[in-house]
Amino acid sequence: MNPRCVARKLFSRRSLLADAGLIATGSLLLPSVLRGQTAASRSAAPVSSAYPQPARNPYPYSGISGAGYPVTESSCHGGYRSGSSGLAYEGIHPYPFTTLPWDNYATGSAVTSSILPAIHPLIDVQVRDTILCRGGDGNYYMTGSTGENIWAYNRGIELWKSPDLVKWSYVGLVWDLDKEGTWEKSWRGLHGKPCRAIWAPELHYIRGNYYICLSIAPTGISILKSTTRKPEGPYVHSFSPDKPIAMGIDPTLFEDSDGTVYFTYAGANKIARLKDDLSGLAEAFRPIVLADPDHTPSHHADRCTPRGSNDFGTEGAVLFKAHDRYYIGAADEYEGRYSTCLGISDSIYGPYHTRHEAIPCAGGTGFFQDNSGGWWTSFFGNDTQAPFREKPAIVRVDFDPVGKIIVNATQPFVPHLNPKPAV
Repeated sequence: MNPRCVARKLFSRRSLLADAGLIATGSLLLPSVLRGQTAASRSAAPVSSAYPQPARNPYPYSGISGAGYPVTESSCHGGYRSGSSGLAYEGIHPYPFTTLPWDNYATGSAVTSSILPAIHPLIDVQVRDTILCRGGDGNYYMTGSTGENIWAYNRGIELWKSPDLVKWSYVGLVWDLDKEGTWEKSWRGLHGKPCRAIWAPELHYIRGNYYICLSIAPTGISILKSTTRKPEGPYVHSFSPDKPIAMGIDPTLFEDSDGTVYFTYAGANKIARLKDDLSGLAEAFRPIVLADPDHTPSHHADRCTPRGSNDFGTEGAVLFKAHDRYYIGAADEYEGRYSTCLGISDSIYGPYHTRHEAIPCAGGTGFFQDNSGGWWTSFFGNDTQAPFREKPAIVRVDFDPVGKIIVNATQPFVPHLNPKPAV
């Protein structure tokens, strides 16, 4: 029997997850959700005058990615290509609904041309905008944009857990849009079709508690906080429960070494400090200036041209600190790759300099340290040069003498597999 269609046990941690039809166990990668199940909206969403509200989910998507499967030589490549036109899939676990043809969406040419070393997914599961967080308990937690097609519908925020970055277990749906959302529940128009989906959620461990920042397609941002100081929540709004904090996408949070917390989003072209209790903005947004912009046309998406190509990128904001330097940036189209591009500064507010393609094909991402102090970034693949597409991965990184981030030539977790290149 197709494991996507295996009936699931209900998870008893709380009714939220049980109603979602999920399994959350300490074992690795159990099939957990009935693919293609149509999920109705279980509570009335605030009606938006700008877009008609469907009575039910009009799509065949369940809106949940589920636990996933172990990675094998057969699932090191391929993946998913979601979009308003539908879902294209190349893999060994077919969906019970029609998918689009796979049109060489991940050729692996960045690896065969030595732009990237060989890497492979952590789990064979669909996750865009992958983010990892080292928690206060020493475990690593992973989330991202999940569900079969975030250009149409998803259910909420899913979470995975690992003690060592190798063995992963599925925590489940930790924030249900239907049951715990407020303004986020409304359907909106995207590319002429109804859409209700969470984009690029990030889990952060800040001041002894867990916070999630998220965006709602096509625009609008929230910040949530755990009421239990546990990564599985439950979560409530940290502030602004009735309207978006900002109109944009791809938010991120950063806690400086002095405990100050900052917030940016989209292309990371402005930043604001949050109040000490993270209950609101402590200041107006300040513009971020790139002192030595890169004006090479092939290093930017077309949408950057009207802005003079003076920015870091288009979306997928990232902000962190390493070796007493601040790094800020965003995803951009760099030589045909959807890459993470960063600038460097000695001050949180800049000016920043030395824009560079830090992680080819990684897109919007985040950087973190492991329990031994090593530096990593998350990766999901979102262009034709990537070795796989819309699957979660991590990449070990180093710093060159001027502070640029470079990909380590030797990546763990790879030698036991021999990924075949896509045709």
